[in-house]
Amino acid sequence: MLESLTREPPGRPPDYRFGLRLAERGSVVGVGDGIAWVSGLPSAQLDELIYFDDGSTALVFQLAEHLLGAILLSQQHGLTAGMAVQRTGHRLKVGVGDTLLGRVIDPLGNPLDGLAPAETTESRFLEAAAPPIVERDFVTQPLYTGSKIVDTLIPIGKGQRQLVVGDDGMGKSAFVLDTVINQKGRNVLCVVVVIGQPRSAVAATIEALNSADALQYTVVVVAEADALPGFRYLAPFAGCAIAEHWMRAGRDTLVVYDDLTRHAQSYRELSLLLRRPPGREAYPGDIFYLHSRLLERSAVLAPGFGGGSMTALPVVETRQGEIAAYIPTNLISITDGQIYFDGKLFAAGMLPAIDIGRSVSRIGGKAQHPAIKSAAARIRLDYLQFLEMELFARFGTRVEAGIEEKLRRGRLLRALLKQDRLAPLSGQAHLAWLLAYEQGLLERFAPDEAAARLPRLFARIAERGLTLDAPQETWLAALRESLAETT
Repeated sequence: MLESLTREPPGRPPDYRFGLRLAERGSVVGVGDGIAWVSGLPSAQLDELIYFDDGSTALVFQLAEHLLGAILLSQQHGLTAGMAVQRTGHRLKVGVGDTLLGRVIDPLGNPLDGLAPAETTESRFLEAAAPPIVERDFVTQPLYTGSKIVDTLIPIGKGQRQLVVGDDGMGKSAFVLDTVINQKGRNVLCVVVVIGQPRSAVAATIEALNSADALQYTVVVVAEADALPGFRYLAPFAGCAIAEHWMRAGRDTLVVYDDLTRHAQSYRELSLLLRRPPGREAYPGDIFYLHSRLLERSAVLAPGFGGGSMTALPVVETRQGEIAAYIPTNLISITDGQIYFDGKLFAAGMLPAIDIGRSVSRIGGKAQHPAIKSAAARIRLDYLQFLEMELFARFGTRVEAGIEEKLRRGRLLRALLKQDRLAPLSGQAHLAWLLAYEQGLLERFAPDEAAARLPRLFARIAERGLTLDAPQETWLAALRESLAETT
């Protein structure tokens, strides 16, 4: 009889041990709008996963004296008040690794592309501390976006956080997609986080990446407009965790957050549902900390800590060009510069509608290639002066010959800066048009004619195989010959 009591029952796990176990089991007090109120779990911690008896899951988000508020991650039809809840003791993780490349997933790693779940062997916490100062290095390597204006006048370096700001419909999403497409062949892994956008916009984003063969080095994390608010809140942290894995492995990554305005709105929605005290524009008081702890994870790691980098391009929306609104100003203070898309430029046909006067890159110039930096040294100032002189010239006053010459060159530069959508350029193409403009090789053409000749000029230069490190004399000779061939 004693032997039968001590013998291991069949089918029991080999690591099973008899012993006393203590477990907390709470109950649901209320459910609604993606939120669950739970009582009876006094030991629960923030950001801990909890399970409901019907299979639903939630994340602890708010701790009160007798209740805790949780954001639902999956909700079954049977979830009602009075249902039992239990703790898991685990924080939320997402699978990471190269098997995610080319996939479209939700913030929990579940596939949205109709394929089988990605087989990942590693995972990372969605919430993690930013790299400390001792692990960081200086931004020294350029990250080419393919945009004439940005790569020459507002350059971005690997590891930088550059804000993309402007009204809806001004071309912000097209710009960041151009940047992702331009990383093809540059050994930069990309993560595109789509937050709160309608399904048609998500499909257009995926189609643009797929048609440019950019999905092979890109992961798309999607939280659609009809998703639970908790998904829209977690989406950028999931994308950041995926890119952080590659950064820690010594690789260069680019993360696009499109956009953080909807992310802030979802956080405000959750906070108001959980009865947190509202502040300015009904946002909670920690809205600044929400985005700072996300964007501070972007960095360049020192060689002793892997040497990888994570570049962040957060997108934020303004209304009627109000760049001094609450969320845009918060993000401007966190990031290392901003690229401002102006509605007046868009209406005037200046595409991309980037306002050079309001845009700035605080550290990107240190990462710019010396040849491009030298060729573009005076262009920004000359263009801003041209805009002021053109404003006065509209009144019909007579101007000096020197001013007229600057106006003529300014109109030529404005035509050269225009660029079609989804047509990123290489570093060699940037240097080609910069030198051609700076040395006056395009002045014999009308502005529109000079701009029309650029694609053929870029093709000729690409055939010659010139590098950015080639002497300037070699470049000028090649430009003169190429322009002669295209005339």
